[in-house]
Amino acid sequence: MSTSAAQREALRELAVRVAEEAGGLLQGYADRLGELVVDTKTSATDPVSQADREAELLIARQLAAARPDDGLLAEEDQASKRGTSGLRWVVDPLDGTVNFLYGLPAWCVSVAVEDEHGPLAGAVHHPAAGETFHAARDEGAACGRAELRVTDTDGLAHTLLASGFAYDADVRGDQADDMAALLREVRDLRRCGAAALDLAWTAAGRIDAYLEFGLQPWDWAAGRLLVTEAGGMVSEHERQLGGRSLTGVVAGGRAAHDHLVAWLGR
Repeated sequence: MSTSAAQREALRELAVRVAEEAGGLLQGYADRLGELVVDTKTSATDPVSQADREAELLIARQLAAARPDDGLLAEEDQASKRGTSGLRWVVDPLDGTVNFLYGLPAWCVSVAVEDEHGPLAGAVHHPAAGETFHAARDEGAACGRAELRVTDTDGLAHTLLASGFAYDADVRGDQADDMAALLREVRDLRRCGAAALDLAWTAAGRIDAYLEFGLQPWDWAAGRLLVTEAGGMVSEHERQLGGRSLTGVVAGGRAAHDHLVAWLGR
């Protein structure tokens, strides 16, 4: 299916609205963390809370009311569904749950909608900073009304790199080896603990590039669009980590992206 510029803008506005509403709910929980019920998912160090689940249900209800025929893929899988419209929403209701539970401000809500060609529109809302990064295909990316633009570094030595680590201990060990090797070549490394924020900050030029393996679609659906609409490049790669093949994402300005891809190919 094809969409007009007006349709993509309407989808962007919807993504922003539901992300910010979910952010408001989560901020309320952030102010009373001691009341939260917390469970674990893939491992003892991979938490999920009542806040994650309630934010996801809020987003699902809002999207269903506005666009009942669209599909939904959400991290906590409480309301995921197939749609009939040709569009699917990809949602991380709380990216950076560990940060959130520790009272660290690096957490966000990520909401994107995609068609058969990839992301059409999306938003990453960072409640602690009062910022919402948003984009629509072929319509650019912005934070509020400020246009986003990736940086134009000329090599790894000038690249401020962001990354993250998996919950699986064996995978983390191999990722740590990669990062130790990269630290000899890049300007420095940042690890905020929320993939969607890392990608939003890459789009905004606050970091030069992002590299991480083991991500899920909801981790980077909105962030991918932010980076590409801010003039950057995003690509997927496979790497053996912890004894298994994991999909990874490289994102940044063209030079930083290409240098990281070349480094991975060594």
